[in-house]
Amino acid sequence: MMRNSRRVGGIAAGAGLALLLAACGGGGITENSPGGGETSGDIILGMLTPMSGGSAAIGPYMKNGGQLAVDEINEAGGVMGRQLKLVVEDEACDPKTAAAGAAKLVTAGTVVSVGGYCSSATLPTLSIFGKANIPMIIPAANSNDLVKDKLPNVFLINGTGAQQAQAAVEFMKAQGAKAIALADDNTSYSKDITTRTAQNLEGDSAVKVVSQQSVTAGESDYSAAVTEILRAKPDFVYWTGYYQEGGLLIKQLRGAGYKGDIMVADGSVDKQLVSIAGESNAQGVFATMTQTPQTIPGGDQWITKFKEKTGAEPGPYSPQAYDAVRVAAEALKQANSTKGEDIIKALEGIDGFEIFSGKLKFTEEHTLTEGGFDILVVKGGDFALNQ
Repeated sequence: MMRNSRRVGGIAAGAGLALLLAACGGGGITENSPGGGETSGDIILGMLTPMSGGSAAIGPYMKNGGQLAVDEINEAGGVMGRQLKLVVEDEACDPKTAAAGAAKLVTAGTVVSVGGYCSSATLPTLSIFGKANIPMIIPAANSNDLVKDKLPNVFLINGTGAQQAQAAVEFMKAQGAKAIALADDNTSYSKDITTRTAQNLEGDSAVKVVSQQSVTAGESDYSAAVTEILRAKPDFVYWTGYYQEGGLLIKQLRGAGYKGDIMVADGSVDKQLVSIAGESNAQGVFATMTQTPQTIPGGDQWITKFKEKTGAEPGPYSPQAYDAVRVAAEALKQANSTKGEDIIKALEGIDGFEIFSGKLKFTEEHTLTEGGFDILVVKGGDFALNQ
């Protein structure tokens, strides 16, 4: 369900978390022994994020967000008297690259995985981390395919595709849409959202899906899809893929004369979409998106701290990566153990821990109780909260 306001507890919660963690003692882990509960050396958190490929801009945002949380926790004494260490590997939004990266993280002695951006790249890592008894706190990837098998070690702290599709339908209806075109890049994440959006509109006499197109990621010419979309005469186009292809699609739709509304899903929320589409073409483009630092009321203090500590600007999924580390640390503290099964039990028992999206409590499916999706809109060269 789409929310009209945001909670900001996660912004100030770092200090409170630090005090809690400072009171902990004992525990830890040695390298090369994931999920085993050893009691020496750093506690290693592994992060898969795109450091190369078409979504490489997201990688530093997530890495810096995670590292900021690690630094804060370590400065407060660490967890169980041990220091946290963040180890980052490339997922490149590519299943083979992600699988290789996951194997490296297992070998490095990862206790909790706190990464995962592209759902299609995250899916093959589920079995790798599962076999190693490593809990996964996934900050960005959100296809329902990730939780459909109800794997005990998989937890999402981003809203799911089902929750995003529902938020999209509610907004498009509120905007008075009558004819909707859906476009995806045929990946698990993107296809999941378009499929669920279409399902949510089935039987609705007032709103119809008039076109549903799938394009191939990485191409530069989407004229065939643009032609089919225009032929269907929609008044609203919803793109559910990533920003590189989304920017091109928007540019080509506007160039072909499309005048109606356009909305993108969270994988396209990056100012590079505006650059690729052209600022004039992107103006007024809506987005379904969870928290970004720039759209959270009161987020200026956290942004300032982020810039001071990392020397870089935060961006999409910086807060979620920050929270993934904090949730991992909280679960380790509650479990007083680095054994995978103990951490999983602690994660399932979390109730009211403050993160950016509010008070955390996982559902039986290990998803957020509320998706926390809001509507953003392009203003100038970036996305802002639609008000």
